[in-house]
Amino acid sequence: MFTKRTIIGIITGAVIIGIGVAALVGSIGFQTLNIEETIESGKSLPYSIQASAGADQTMNITGERFVLSLASPGQGIQIDETQYEDKLELQWVHEQDGTTEIRIQNTGMDEVVIHAVLEVTTDPILFAYHFIVITAGVVIIGFSMGFSIRKPKGF
Repeated sequence: MFTKRTIIGIITGAVIIGIGVAALVGSIGFQTLNIEETIESGKSLPYSIQASAGADQTMNITGERFVLSLASPGQGIQIDETQYEDKLELQWVHEQDGTTEIRIQNTGMDEVVIHAVLEVTTDPILFAYHFIVITAGVVIIGFSMGFSIRKPKGF
């Protein structure tokens, strides 16, 4: 009834659809990012955290001296450029949907170490990407089904 090509195409399409659906389901809700970075002396590092309301953010910064500025959406935490020494522990919750902008500049002689656990929302364009992958699987199944159709005389 089905040819080998048809069966291979159906299996391949089903696997691609499964991957697309799994990625789509996995990208719903908050995604947790664990960040561990170092900033060399004299350098700065900007962060832009896109998150929905209720997202918990934690950041521990350790270094000789550093300058931090943080702007959270809405009435959230706001820190103008402020000089810190040794260690800083920040913990906040996004009060509304939006982007938190953070800039850390190392003004000391040693490296600044950043440990952060951030909850972010997935970029909406990735939802479209997952649907494109699912659609590709359906197209592969459709083309492979064409291999088992009886061809009319003359073809």
